[in-house]
Amino acid sequence: MNHAVKGMLVLEDGSVFTGRSMGAAGEFVGEVVFNTSMTGYQEILTDPSYRGQMVTFTCPHIGNVGVNAEDNESARPQVRALLARQISGTPSNWRAERPLPDWLDEHGIPALSGVDTRALTLTLRDRGVMRGALSTVDPDPSRLAALARAAADMSTLRPVEEVAVAAPMAWDQGLAGAAAGAGDPPAPHVVVVDCGTKHHILRHLAALGARVTVAPPHLTAAEILALAPDGVLVGNGPGDPQQVSTAIAAVRGLMGRVPLFGICLGHQIIGLAAGARTFKLPFGHHGGNHPVMNLDTGRVEITAQNHNYCVDADSLAGLPLEPTRVSLFDETIEGLRHTEWPVWSVQYHPEASPGPHDALHELEQFVQAARHEAAVRHRSGATTPYRQDGDVS
Repeated sequence: MNHAVKGMLVLEDGSVFTGRSMGAAGEFVGEVVFNTSMTGYQEILTDPSYRGQMVTFTCPHIGNVGVNAEDNESARPQVRALLARQISGTPSNWRAERPLPDWLDEHGIPALSGVDTRALTLTLRDRGVMRGALSTVDPDPSRLAALARAAADMSTLRPVEEVAVAAPMAWDQGLAGAAAGAGDPPAPHVVVVDCGTKHHILRHLAALGARVTVAPPHLTAAEILALAPDGVLVGNGPGDPQQVSTAIAAVRGLMGRVPLFGICLGHQIIGLAAGARTFKLPFGHHGGNHPVMNLDTGRVEITAQNHNYCVDADSLAGLPLEPTRVSLFDETIEGLRHTEWPVWSVQYHPEASPGPHDALHELEQFVQAARHEAAVRHRSGATTPYRQDGDVS
């Protein structure tokens, strides 16, 4: 890797941004977004929700703590590119196992250092998210602008299929707590519908005492129920929620049969399954400093977020859904609750990896609901206290 090589990013509107290559060489296209988090760049880079996107960090200095094996949110970096004001190639932290640029280069991820990220962020904020083309081999602005305009729009892609598991698998990393004693109800079995779920969500579920199974998003409601869940969590993930039609149909069939909790993309899927609509935000919510108000209590929590789509508030009229959280940035819906059944969701990432821990109680509430369900089944032998009617195939 030659750090003297220059690179160029050109947006579809012709805006040009130059920098120095600090990752893989070549040409790349993707949707350009900005993230306002001040910490946790490794978790951001490995978050499957960023699949297909070029991430601009507003934090001016990236890479000073290197990378390590413990902070990954998936098996590899998921971003299409990293754009920063300054990228350090010499980490200085006791946990660092290797420099950030070397890790990116190994995985074929380009990175530009020296980018005017303030100007790039303002461009995206004022004009909206755009596709971009990045080259370290032939920085021709006109050609790259044409390449960006010709790139596929994210709403037409199905990135969830690229990041989800292919078959159900057990997850036990982070498992904590004593084993159940004689006569005690078993640990609640939580099935996570994997649309690109971050590892730290799974770690928290296990640490809270749940037995966790990660399931692919193509399973039907009947196939998920056959796993005997005490609760189902629909996880975060990339792209347009309307493209995940199989998961939407499955969630519709699960409503009222088992406690159901959605996070980020899962929140949008729950909304769509109940009949609501979603829309794309101009530049999305990406960062660890987003204030959200709890409409039940009036309490404000600072949350970690990463999404381009929202549930349309106007589409809730006549549906058995009610808002429970709202963004104090733009008043978009940040939480939903079903009015009849134990179904609820949040738009933000309660595990906060990275980010503040204000919303960790959301995962605790879900595991507690699953534990209650497990206890009810243990005492009565009933399959579920909720509805039994209808087809779940």
